Amino acid sequence: MTLEQFTREEGQVARRYEYDDETVLAVDFGTENADATVDLVDETVIVVLGDEQYDLELPDGADDAHTFIKNGVLTVELEGDL
Repeated sequence: MTLEQFTREEGQVARRYEYDDETVLAVDFGTENADATVDLVDETVIVVLGDEQYDLELPDGADDAHTFIKNGVLTVELEGDL
C-alpha cells in the first residue's frame, strides 16, 4: 500500500516535506500508539501497532531510506530522485 492509499483508507494524518537533498514523510498514529515499532524490509516500511500491522511501500526512486517512530509519529527519511 502506498502512503497516499494508507492515509486515505486508514484516516491517518500524513505530511510530505521536500528538501534539497531528501524527502521526509511523517505519519501521526497518535500518542496512544507510542509503543509502535517500525522496520524497513527492501522497499517496504512495516509498522506494528499492537495486533495490527501496516505495510507501506516506498515511492519509486527512493535509493536510501531511514525510518523511526517516536511518540506515535512515524518518520521516513528518503534520499534519491523521487
